[in-house]
Amino acid sequence: MKQTIGYVTYLVNDYDEAIEYFTKKLRFELNEDTIINETKRWVRVAPPGAETGLLLAKASTEEQKRNVGNQTGGRVAFFLYTDNFDRDYEKMKLSGIEFTEEPRSEVYGKVIVFKDLYGNKWDFIQPSK
Repeated sequence: MKQTIGYVTYLVNDYDEAIEYFTKKLRFELNEDTIINETKRWVRVAPPGAETGLLLAKASTEEQKRNVGNQTGGRVAFFLYTDNFDRDYEKMKLSGIEFTEEPRSEVYGKVIVFKDLYGNKWDFIQPSK
């Protein structure tokens, strides 16, 4: 049996600002933007060619609003892989991505942590061969 994770819920304050961030700064693809009702949309973004992506969900309760930008209690929440760290790192810097450290080499690959538009931490990784 084959199973995959399709999408992971990602809390946002505003659909359009999140779409702008992911498509312009991280160069994700907008896979869907369907209006459900006056306040809810079904918005899916993912890196080009990826099987798994993010379902952008506008925070609607006070608890959800408090957790925008802190989906994992301050830990790295997401892991974005690349096949060319240096190329994509330079593009990300030019796009204004906020990095929290300098690139480093680990046993699993070249990595750097960045914060997204809401402050969630991401690992940006080129895996070791």
